Amino acid sequence: MATLAIILISTLLAGHFSKRVGLPAVIGQLLVGIILGPALLGILHEDSFIHTFSEIGVVLLMFIAGLESDLALLKRYLKPSVVVAVLGVVLPVGTITVLCRLFEINALESLFIGVIFAATSVSISVEVLRELNVLESKEGTIILGAAVVDDLLAVIILSVLTSLFGNQLATSSSSHLSLGISFALQFAFFIVVYFSVKWLVPGIMHLSQRLLVPYSNAIVSLTICFLFVWLAEAVDLSTVVGAFFAGIAISQTPYKAEINRHIEPIGYTVFIPVFFVSIGLSMTFNDLNRHLVFIILLTILAVVTKLIGGSLGARRFGVSKAGAKTIGAAMVSRGEMALIIAQIGYAAKLISETYYSAIIFVIILTTIVAPLILKSAIKKQQSVALIDSQKG
Repeated sequence: MATLAIILISTLLAGHFSKRVGLPAVIGQLLVGIILGPALLGILHEDSFIHTFSEIGVVLLMFIAGLESDLALLKRYLKPSVVVAVLGVVLPVGTITVLCRLFEINALESLFIGVIFAATSVSISVEVLRELNVLESKEGTIILGAAVVDDLLAVIILSVLTSLFGNQLATSSSSHLSLGISFALQFAFFIVVYFSVKWLVPGIMHLSQRLLVPYSNAIVSLTICFLFVWLAEAVDLSTVVGAFFAGIAISQTPYKAEINRHIEPIGYTVFIPVFFVSIGLSMTFNDLNRHLVFIILLTILAVVTKLIGGSLGARRFGVSKAGAKTIGAAMVSRGEMALIIAQIGYAAKLISETYYSAIIFVIILTTIVAPLILKSAIKKQQSVALIDSQKG
């Protein structure tokens, strides 16, 4: 219990001070794991308790992400959102894979590192958009729609890679389903998800309203979440997939806001902070000097590929040059999505310990610089719009 107490008070204070200096709270939580972990002070170490809590944290985080996804946005700006998301996935995966190969990293690990930086954490960008009153603009809507597609693509690629290659490098052998059977079961899983979203889950949630138990909706929604996670694991998919689509299923019911109000405190008061701290505990500075050039180049590519991908995709659909830059800038932040994928890849032996700390370090750097780039892009867009209005 002392470990949990240390983590909770440390992440609370770290999150507060991060917010005070204009950074996301997740950065402070990561730094707690780095400072208190083996990298610096050595007060906290990964153990079964932290591992269990962090696994629940991942599930709840992805469940909440699915719960907060607004699929209606895709109907309004489906084409630009898809193009922005696809270019924002293809460019990082392609260029970063090539970069990793130049550093003589094996092909599979290079590809997975590219996938890590394909993800986008729109939650950080949303705070900036809301602060500057552009969340409900055309650009804001495309950003949110693209983020939904981006996360779906990243989650699907992640599940395929972990299913095909996960634990190949592990010392202990395990029996996997044959590839054909595995894909058939995974296809069946998505069929079950589709019917659940359309009919099953709404019906179950409606029945849960009749239960004479406090927070019955929240209890039933968590049960659905964990069942989806179990089903995903049973067909060799990542738990992330099950949790994310469980959240999407619940989000299509009238009880979305109420459930979100009950689930968020469960996740963000205990389990999710432990997850972010656990990532910091895995980090060391032993090889950072040796990988300094790799870190610099990877950071540049991580930022530039999202900027270009988002901008090009938006420009194809008539968005102004300044607005396109805002969309590209909003896609730069990797945040919790990249951290989750990196952690899953590390656990599945898709990322070697040699480059893991360097990758986490780059994720932190991109998450720190992303709000700064976005603020600059929005202010420039507003300046251009003001000049145009004065000319008109």
